[in-house]
Amino acid sequence: MHLQHSSSHPSPRGWLHGLAGVLIFSGSLPATRLAVLELDPLFVTGARASLAGLLALLLLALGRHPRPQRHTLAPLALVALGVVVGFPLLTALALQHVNAAHSTVFIGTLPLATALGAVWRGGERLGARFWRWAGMGSAVVISFALGQGLEASLWGDGLMLVAVLVCGLGYAEGARLARQLGGLQVISWALVLALPLMLPLMLVHWPATPAQVGPAAWLGLGYVALFSMFIGFVFWYRGLALGGIARVGQLQLLQPFFGLLLAAGVLDEQVRPAMYLAALGVLACVWGARRASPCGQAAPGHGKSAV
Repeated sequence: MHLQHSSSHPSPRGWLHGLAGVLIFSGSLPATRLAVLELDPLFVTGARASLAGLLALLLLALGRHPRPQRHTLAPLALVALGVVVGFPLLTALALQHVNAAHSTVFIGTLPLATALGAVWRGGERLGARFWRWAGMGSAVVISFALGQGLEASLWGDGLMLVAVLVCGLGYAEGARLARQLGGLQVISWALVLALPLMLPLMLVHWPATPAQVGPAAWLGLGYVALFSMFIGFVFWYRGLALGGIARVGQLQLLQPFFGLLLAAGVLDEQVRPAMYLAALGVLACVWGARRASPCGQAAPGHGKSAV
């Protein structure tokens, strides 16, 4: 099947798939926070990717999907580095220093990081108006972090910013590949490629006394393994491939709100008014970026491919 995405007329299905992915991803930071309160972050990183990778391997075998061609291996490795290894590890480490409500606001910069990846790896061209709005959104988030005084964590905030950058690159690269392979195969093969690294990481950092780990931590790990690491990406990559990486990527503006609500409801964390104000600022700026039309179509060779 051939997919023609247009920056001028994005597919409604792209928005629906993208929204489903964002809703699933919104639970990632609260669930990771639950897990790392009792489990080693390195174990959580290895376990979430390993469990999702074994599931992906099973589905690929049952579906008799062909092995990826040689020219797709390097891009798949880049996806794995960004979203299977980099983002989970960096956020797990960051959540030892900041709570889930605080870190969720940093997700507001993901649309900008995804747009940068869309230009670099997806061949999309975006106008000055788009970048002004996207840049202001990032400035709001950074100002929020700096304005927290003693409650801000330079180490935790720095880890979150790097996590966002590598994640945006992984999103863009995965969406580009999804136009050829489909969202299911992209995340599945990326997880399989990461298994030789992530399985040993999980086993080396296996908890010494698993029975003493509470059910909330195991539930958090289960969520990030099944939903955040696998199911969410199937929807997300499909949405980005159908509707355009930079445009549908702006749906991530909703993620801070969903994440803040989950952090308050699930973790009983205090969500201060400054966090809501920062999230509203991100919402306004990235909404403006979404309304700014990209200048022209994707570069030749990026717009039409098999899915």
